[in-house]
Amino acid sequence: MSADDFKDGLIAEIPNLRAFAASLSGSMQLADDLVQDTLLKAWGNAEKFQPGTSLRAWLFTILRNTYYSLYRKRGREVQDSDGTYADRLATHGNQESHLDLADFRKALAKLPEEQREVLIMVGATGLSYEETAEICGVAIGTIKSRVNRARSRLAELLSIGGVDDLGPDHRITAAVQRAGPEIVNG
Repeated sequence: MSADDFKDGLIAEIPNLRAFAASLSGSMQLADDLVQDTLLKAWGNAEKFQPGTSLRAWLFTILRNTYYSLYRKRGREVQDSDGTYADRLATHGNQESHLDLADFRKALAKLPEEQREVLIMVGATGLSYEETAEICGVAIGTIKSRVNRARSRLAELLSIGGVDDLGPDHRITAAVQRAGPEIVNG
């Protein structure tokens, strides 16, 4: 792989790396730092990349290892996995989608780290089960199991029983149904 092709590959993966880093760290500022560190490490070790293998998986592995190294160093910091401290600092909009996103983030934070990580890799960044298994160093079946358990637990935490429970209209419909026919008919 030429240096130009390698550089183009790195640039093409930046959005995926940012999304994965943001999901891991919960902070766009930290995510940008992680992506920058990942790109610097990848560039400095370009000769170690095996042509014909997945550049995305290689970069995700570097990012994941960088994050965990940083995470271990920050062991004495206050953990905010449920977003309590962040909620005090954040200003939420009035749109319902912001509330849904906040609920999703809280539910995602409640998942065990192994489940959250693979769900993000497979569901949000589009990595294959095989690439995810390679990055995490486990069997493909383990990844499939973790993704399935993560999806089921998220649905449970968000009280989603089926497709009808998705979207903003389900709350309005539920409220109207609880109000009874006299409210609906006038």
